Amino acid sequence: MRLNQVLSGLLLTALLTSGCKTAQETTQTAAAPAPQKDILFTIDDKPYYTDEFVRVYNKNLDLVKDDSQKDLTNYLELFTGYKLKVNKANKLGLQNNKKYQGELKSYRTQLAKNYLTDSKVTTELIDEAYNRSLKELRASHILIMADENAAPADTLKAYNKAIAVYKRAAAGENFEKLAVETSEDPSVKENKGDLGYFTVFRMVYPFENIAYNTPKGQVSKPVRTRFGYHIVKVTDERANRGEVTVAHIMIMKPKAENAAEAAKAKTKIDDIYKKLKQGEDFAALAKQFSEDKSSSDAGGVLNSFNSGDLTSQEFEDASFALTKPGEFSAPVETQFGWHIIKLVEKKPVKKLEEVKGDIEARIKRDERSRRIVESMNEKLKNKYAVEKDKKLYGEVVKTITDSIYTMGWTPPADLKPFDKTLLTINNDKKFTGKDFLEYVNAQQRMGISTKPVAKAADMLLDRFTSEQLNVYYNDNLEKEFPEFAQVMEEYRDGLLLFDLMEKEIWEKAKNDTIGLKNFYDANVANYQWKARVEAEVYSSTNEKDIKKTRDYLLKGKDAAYIKSKLNTKDKVNVIEKTGTYEQDSEALPKQAEWKTGISSIIKEGDYFYVTKTIKVLPAGPKTLEEAKGRVVNDYQQYLENTWVDDLKKEFTVKVNAEVFEKVKKELNQ
Repeated sequence: MRLNQVLSGLLLTALLTSGCKTAQETTQTAAAPAPQKDILFTIDDKPYYTDEFVRVYNKNLDLVKDDSQKDLTNYLELFTGYKLKVNKANKLGLQNNKKYQGELKSYRTQLAKNYLTDSKVTTELIDEAYNRSLKELRASHILIMADENAAPADTLKAYNKAIAVYKRAAAGENFEKLAVETSEDPSVKENKGDLGYFTVFRMVYPFENIAYNTPKGQVSKPVRTRFGYHIVKVTDERANRGEVTVAHIMIMKPKAENAAEAAKAKTKIDDIYKKLKQGEDFAALAKQFSEDKSSSDAGGVLNSFNSGDLTSQEFEDASFALTKPGEFSAPVETQFGWHIIKLVEKKPVKKLEEVKGDIEARIKRDERSRRIVESMNEKLKNKYAVEKDKKLYGEVVKTITDSIYTMGWTPPADLKPFDKTLLTINNDKKFTGKDFLEYVNAQQRMGISTKPVAKAADMLLDRFTSEQLNVYYNDNLEKEFPEFAQVMEEYRDGLLLFDLMEKEIWEKAKNDTIGLKNFYDANVANYQWKARVEAEVYSSTNEKDIKKTRDYLLKGKDAAYIKSKLNTKDKVNVIEKTGTYEQDSEALPKQAEWKTGISSIIKEGDYFYVTKTIKVLPAGPKTLEEAKGRVVNDYQQYLENTWVDDLKKEFTVKVNAEVFEKVKKELNQ
């Protein structure tokens, strides 16, 4: 897009780039008071203030290379010219263009993201996740199941059972035996409660929290997750082992219990191991013998993994035990078969700066993201007053029945009694009982499990209120944050200016053939060729080859013949280029005098040259076609300069000279 071209030409690019940075650094705090401002100039009585002019000038000061543009008088000319064009765009109605409106909306949505979350809580969660990622825990657990939407009596029953088990574990009973006896986790029969090693993001967030806050060897009090109540015992901890890439050769175990087949598999892996120890190539053996068809063609190489990524702890431990690339293990048995593992690469834990973006993305997909949402919702509830009509709400709730749990509820046929204000946000935005009933109707399609109905209605009203608070806050970002309003105004003006320039300047310069020709004729002195030559230039790093080239040229041989004689399939000894060049071009070897014919051999640096000059061309004007790119650019600039003069006639610009002098003094201090 040529938008940046427009803005940079007017010294306004920094407005967009620095504006984005401001948004990212903004916290949801009260905006600072606006600086004092005076009217610097008006366009058709519309005021433009000193604060904007000073801000824009200071932002662009370091980007300006042309000192004339640092001159405040010249800069004021640029700035008023920019605002004149924006006024012209609005006068033409370009702001009503659907494409423009869509692009502006898209940009605002992107920019607003930095204001719509609690950045402090996000940073805390990123730091917490990274610090936890540096450590791996091994833990066992006992689960007492309880549905997250269970009735209070059932929840209490599960909690009391969990407390009873916790007391036994805290008193010193064997945790493994206690897990087998009491845990309702279906996997307890196989693992006896042992969950192996894990790190951040491997468990649901409440479980992860309690595990990382329970000292090694101790037992936690019951913690609630969506599965029920867990009693957790941390049995070991170790530093994160980083990331490893390995290759493996695998011989699978027989599908059924078959001692003879199992022995045969073991013998085969042992024979392969002997071959490796004899110095045979790992990749070649993997391709021949590995029964893991997903990796054998690649020499057995697997995707990189961290601790806990694989279902086999034995495989992981054997992989991380290898220390040097190329080192391979003795045969390792897992539930899948026998493996010989070779280390390809080992990487330590990455620094926070390297993984910060990935951690933030995972947080947004994880249960812990609720903390960010809840924190933001709480801030908005404290920020804006919310008034509820309790009487009307009571009438609304009476219309909601148990059928919402089966998605069969429908709002009352007559919604007129509920078309009154139910909620008011900040004495400004109002929502009716009808709005809320329609919201309930939409939400039931997503499934509602909170019981009883009155509690479900309260939950939905709270959710509805939070959503509308966020919408209200988003809609008022320009009022809340002056810097956000500034960036949006600058981007809005930039988009309008782009559309205007395309309509009034660029398209005209490309399509106005008569105007372009007249401009070229009037300025032909600016589009001149220097003295040129039409020539063939041959070069080589070997003097003998260039001598042979010269001899062939003197005999009248052409480039194709010369290259066929001196170049081979595997080696290019001579290279040639043909064209018309200005005599001082870097593409030509230097010659004191240019004349038609074959030159002597010229040495420059490591290269030897010979030139066949076909024609010597005198200095002279370029044709319009030859200079068209530059002529079009110059014509665009000409049109723009004269256009600003025309705009000054179309609009009335009045500069407050006294205020401008004051600004100049302040900026020059």
